[in-house]
Amino acid sequence: MRVVDAHLHLWNPDILTYRWLEGDLDAPFAEAELREDPIEDVETQVAVFVQADPIDKHAIDEVRWVESIARATGVVGIVAGARLDRGRKLEKHLDALAEFELVVGVRHLLQDEKDGFARSRAFIDGARELAARGLTFDACVRHHQIPDVIALAEAVPGLRIVLDHLGKPAIGTVESPLPPSAEWIDALRELAAHPQALVKLSGLPAESGGRIDEGQMEPYLDVAAEAFGEDRLMWGSDWPVSSVDVTGQDSAYYFPGNRDDWCHTVADWAQDRGLDAEKLFWSNTMRFYGIR
Repeated sequence: MRVVDAHLHLWNPDILTYRWLEGDLDAPFAEAELREDPIEDVETQVAVFVQADPIDKHAIDEVRWVESIARATGVVGIVAGARLDRGRKLEKHLDALAEFELVVGVRHLLQDEKDGFARSRAFIDGARELAARGLTFDACVRHHQIPDVIALAEAVPGLRIVLDHLGKPAIGTVESPLPPSAEWIDALRELAAHPQALVKLSGLPAESGGRIDEGQMEPYLDVAAEAFGEDRLMWGSDWPVSSVDVTGQDSAYYFPGNRDDWCHTVADWAQDRGLDAEKLFWSNTMRFYGIR
C-alpha cells in the first residue's frame, strides 16, 4: 500500500515562534522525530505538510523552513498559512508563496474565529483569490462551524475545499463514547452535496484524548464514507497533535506509534467496507492538491 499522509505537521520552536505549544508538544517535531515514528508495512510513504500556526510574521519563514527539510521528511506538498481576510496584503502574501515550488494550498485556521467569520465579505473575497490562483483551501473548524464551510462552498464554487479532521465532531472518550450527532451528520451531508468539497479522515484521535478505539471511531468514518464516497476521502495522521495523550495527565504527553496505529485502523476499516485503499491513502490526496 502507498500512503501519502494528507495532514502532517512539523515545527521547531528553536527556529520559529508558536504561541500555542505547551507540554510535550513544546519541542521540535521535525526530521529526527518523524523518522522515529514511521508508518510500518507500507511500500511508499510521503506527506503533505499543513501549516502549524506560527505567529503571522513567520508564515513565509515556515514555508521556507519546511522546503529546506522536505526531502528528509518526505514532504511533497505544503499547505501554507495565510489570512484570507486581508485584501491587498493577502495578494502580496500569495505572490510570495508562489515563489515556493511545493506550495499547493492555504489554510486560514478557522477553529478559533467567531462563528460566521468565513461568511464575511473580506474572507469570501480572499477565497475567490485563492480559487483564481488554483490554490486549495483547508478548512479546520469545530463541528458547530461546519455550516460556515458550507456557506463558503456555496459562495465560491470554484474553490477546492477539504474539511480537516471531519469537522472535529464530539466523539467522547473510549470509556464514554458518543454516537455521531444528528447535527454533525446533517452538516457533513450538506457539505458533501458540493462536489468541490472533500474530507480528511484525520484528527479523531486528538478528539478522544490521544487514544484510538475502533468501536468509537468507525461510526464517524462510516458517516463520512456514506456522505462523500470513496473518491472524496483522504487519510491524514494529524501528527504529532493526534499522538498526544491527555487522559489522566497534568499536561499533554507525547508518545510515538499513534500515527502508524491510526493509519492501519483506517486501512482495516476501509477493507471491511470494501473501499479502495489506493484512493483513500494516495490518489485522492494527490489529485486534490495537484501533486505529481
